[in-house]
Amino acid sequence: MRRPSILNSVERKFILLIGDLIIIIASLNVFVNFAIDAEYISLRLKTGVFGFGVSVYFVLAYVLEFYNLEKVTKRRYIFSQSLYISAIYVFLVFIFAVLVYDASFWRIQLLCFLVLTPIQIGGWRLLFRNIFDIISDTKNVLYVYDESTNISFDEDIQTINGNEMKTFYRVKLTYSLQKDSAADKKFFQTAADKIDAIIINVPSYNDLPKNMEKMLLKALLTGKEVISFTSFYENTYEALPIRSHNDSFYELLQLRNIKIRYLQRIFGFIINFSLSFSVGLVFIVLIPFVWLLNIGFNKGPLFYKQKRVGLHGKEFLIYKFRSMVVDAEKQGAKMATKHDHRITPFGKFLRLFRIDELPQIISVVKGDMQFIGPRPERKIFVKELNKITPFYNVRHLIRPGITGWAQVKYKYGENLEDSIKKLEYDFYYIKNKSITLDLRIIFKTVTTVLFSRGI
Repeated sequence: MRRPSILNSVERKFILLIGDLIIIIASLNVFVNFAIDAEYISLRLKTGVFGFGVSVYFVLAYVLEFYNLEKVTKRRYIFSQSLYISAIYVFLVFIFAVLVYDASFWRIQLLCFLVLTPIQIGGWRLLFRNIFDIISDTKNVLYVYDESTNISFDEDIQTINGNEMKTFYRVKLTYSLQKDSAADKKFFQTAADKIDAIIINVPSYNDLPKNMEKMLLKALLTGKEVISFTSFYENTYEALPIRSHNDSFYELLQLRNIKIRYLQRIFGFIINFSLSFSVGLVFIVLIPFVWLLNIGFNKGPLFYKQKRVGLHGKEFLIYKFRSMVVDAEKQGAKMATKHDHRITPFGKFLRLFRIDELPQIISVVKGDMQFIGPRPERKIFVKELNKITPFYNVRHLIRPGITGWAQVKYKYGENLEDSIKKLEYDFYYIKNKSITLDLRIIFKTVTTVLFSRGI
């Protein structure tokens, strides 16, 4: 008996988005045509409010992770999240109409817009969650491997099933290429009806048994998912695996074949110029305040400079507001940790709101850094990381950045193991660098600073 088709995460997000948009458009219609006094209504007002309403909704949805399916599946979280995000949305639309169009309102209709919109969105999302709580949301996986990947077998299974996040995949069956081929036919016939996806992690696809090739073709024709382990990892975690996986090395080779993207270069120039100007102004304004507070709460030099490895492995000087005690590394180089005892009380404040990072604008102006890119590391740690993974220097293909994909996707790095994990996100960024990805990083960075999120 054939298993019913399971919607993937993109399809589920699309259904959730359609429901949200129907409510958003309907609520904007009520607001514009019924809540606002008729003498203020015009085509300009309608177009402006609708355009602003839809735009601000998408910005809020992205910044506040409104379509994070892992959060959507939590019953206690989904309704409260829906209420406060929707409340922010209706308040912003109301303020926009008041400030831009100086509109007057009918109280009852305005109250309906302000109160019912969050309740409707919360109710729809709760319904969405309950429907998919009944319908299976996890794909059963056949994991195909061989003796070369057997070393990391348990780790790979945990990666597919999801250790720290919900992947919507779960390994149901496993198959080793070293199995007795005489049993292949029966195994594949039985497996076909039990699985929804096949993830392959082998060094060569030429070694696949004929019976498996037939099964893979049949699976594709019946709409089942057939992907390599690296593709699964990249699509799910938005990073590239760099340890012990067979096709990862060939994925890394593609990083050197990046085509010249003129639009991307123009966008990068505009971002660096505009942010250099705005962040530079903030930096200049804050210098006297940080200097004065430094005298009382963080005695010692105002700035801290250090050599970091940049483009093509060349070293350059990076500048920061000092957040640690003087001579913090008199006993040798050591990676900073989130709760490092060397950080002064005032330094904790600087780090909390990323104020200590502002002087890096100097390195951007000098051309050693850009705003978005892999974070530059010290040479001593680069050497250690190169011993652990031969691919580490690939991240020096582009200029380092003040913020990057690894910084917004992964926790605060406290050791070499964390640096290797962040390397997976750096490789993903280098391979998939685009205007859209840069905008996502900017949005995530802004929310990190505003909400003091640790990364």
